[in-house]
Amino acid sequence: MSGAGKTVCVTGASGYIASWLVKLLLHRGYTVKASVRDPNNPKKVDHLLKLEGAKERLHLFKANLLEEGSFDAAVVGCEGVFHTASPFFHAVTDPQAELIDPAVKGTLNVLNSCSKASSVKRVVVTSSIAAVAYNGKPRTPEVVVDETWFSNPDFCKEMKMWYVVSKTLAEEVAWKFAKEKGLDIVTINPAMVIGPLLQPTLNTSAEVIANLFNAQTYGNSTFGWVNVKDVANAHIQAFEIPSASGRYCLVEKVAHFSEIVQILRKHYPESQLPQKCADDKPFVPTYQVSKEKAKSLGIDYITLEESLKETVESLKEKGFIGTSSNISLNEARNVFDEMPTRDVVFWTSMIFTYGMAGDGETAITLLQPFQICKIPKSPVIPFPSFQFCQLTTMGNY
Repeated sequence: MSGAGKTVCVTGASGYIASWLVKLLLHRGYTVKASVRDPNNPKKVDHLLKLEGAKERLHLFKANLLEEGSFDAAVVGCEGVFHTASPFFHAVTDPQAELIDPAVKGTLNVLNSCSKASSVKRVVVTSSIAAVAYNGKPRTPEVVVDETWFSNPDFCKEMKMWYVVSKTLAEEVAWKFAKEKGLDIVTINPAMVIGPLLQPTLNTSAEVIANLFNAQTYGNSTFGWVNVKDVANAHIQAFEIPSASGRYCLVEKVAHFSEIVQILRKHYPESQLPQKCADDKPFVPTYQVSKEKAKSLGIDYITLEESLKETVESLKEKGFIGTSSNISLNEARNVFDEMPTRDVVFWTSMIFTYGMAGDGETAITLLQPFQICKIPKSPVIPFPSFQFCQLTTMGNY
């Protein structure tokens, strides 16, 4: 379907999935109203403004997830709204304020704006497999997870899986709101999203792959994986296909980190990749995720192997991985500039850790933002493990 003459809105447009969504929508001829927290921040919007068709058909709007009514201007006049904006990280000190409130209240604020705009025909909400598969049920190779599964927020709170809680509660309130207001919504529930990056910053799921390079061990974890281009395309299909409804799980393959490392070693044999698991426990088992409903959107999945190759090549192109250093000076500066004060101690620990691990290049790179910003000397800190200081813990996963 051509989007010529049609206007849609994408919230959180500077994000990983959203950037690809904007790109594909522009390619299809849509006019896109894109909401971002700061339209004047070049690190957040320049990559969007450079997209083909952006000059003529991309319009930026400032919006805040926690500010009621801030999405009104962005959604008015739109036939479709793609709500992707939601915080995505694990290392939090206040889960309610940092994760749950932005996800839940943000979803309600966007849907409220949509309900006031008579032009809006459908809202496609970016949910997650996190809202599907975490309920205490066993997940083993013969188990098939599908759209009828729902994560249990009480179970997730007990396990302190705060990101999962935020996505589960956000989807719950979305369906409740839609039922009460008669709003047509569809949710897209992808697993771990990988593939090429459009944005200049390192997103969490791609960072998971980046951190396997020069790591000593890999995690004893199993995830579903899917390509970002397939996820963006599924959003568009869910809007364009009149019969689309309910939830759509998007998982090309469920794989343990040992398989991820094996694929990476096959294609990058000269790279330093981990040789062993982080613990001696039996591997967390894989499971299945049904692809039946996703087929109705016409999704022909890019394979996990191809997705990993695309991810690594993109990470290399942007300087996030190389021969010995996982982080470039520009990225170090960018991360440090946006880092809360409480993390200065942790950043210092990373410098010591990389130096002691023999990666002097990374240690020096991480040291330079301190010198540039004239940060005072850090207090005495406990020495953490090398694995703990891998950049995953610095991410917004």
